Amino acid sequence: MPLLLLLALALAMLVAPAEATAALRTPGAHAGAPARWVPPARPTWQWQLDGRLDTSVRAGVYDIDLFDHDAATVAALHRAGRRVMCYTSLGSLERFRPDVAGLPRAVAGRALDGWPGERWLDVRRLDVLGPWIERRLDSCRDKGFDAVEADNVDAYANASGFPLTAADQLRFNRFLARAAHARGLAIALKNDLDQVAALEPAFDLAVVEQCFEFDECDRLAPFTAAGKPVLVAEYRLPTARFCARANAAGLMAMRKRLALGAWRRPCW
Repeated sequence: MPLLLLLALALAMLVAPAEATAALRTPGAHAGAPARWVPPARPTWQWQLDGRLDTSVRAGVYDIDLFDHDAATVAALHRAGRRVMCYTSLGSLERFRPDVAGLPRAVAGRALDGWPGERWLDVRRLDVLGPWIERRLDSCRDKGFDAVEADNVDAYANASGFPLTAADQLRFNRFLARAAHARGLAIALKNDLDQVAALEPAFDLAVVEQCFEFDECDRLAPFTAAGKPVLVAEYRLPTARFCARANAAGLMAMRKRLALGAWRRPCW
């Protein structure tokens, strides 16, 4: 390896926090695939989707909205030694997003429970949704994000308005993983706990909500067994009810408010 490259790698390891600087590599990738960030098993993290971004939070990984932040924000977080995930819903249509006008009505189903402005998508229709998804992932890559958190990837387990099967969802979710990896992005599996064992090999980390409240965290064991991080957000349980269990199981858990502003109570 050339001396200059060795010096550059050594400098990078000194500047950035160790928890956020897992080597860029792509296990099992085909020749020519772009390198991507491989998250460490226990990264500290912050999840903020609402309000003015607080960049002072002590976290190695920031999970922030794709549309609300530009490349300059991502670059500033990188300079501070953070890795950055782009949050975007790829399994639902959010009416307020700027890129949904071109989607045909036929692919939009029932409203998500509790989110009247958001509708499930027909995940069977990759002929329509595939190019739209790829454009969003292009934006995530072009802004410099390291990873993507693709939300609402469990339509088959909900009242979506479509006769979706588990196989339909697996095909869709694996498409998301391939498309993200093709752009050099790591990807998090969001919820979809019933398919964790089948999907873990295709995904780089997991993000899950309220798994302690509903006694479901053990389903994420395939990720921790593979050395992949599991990031947990609890909304109602006090930290005294879940932090000890999270730390023992190797889960990176914190309490958040449902609006997902800057406030948090981490377990680490």
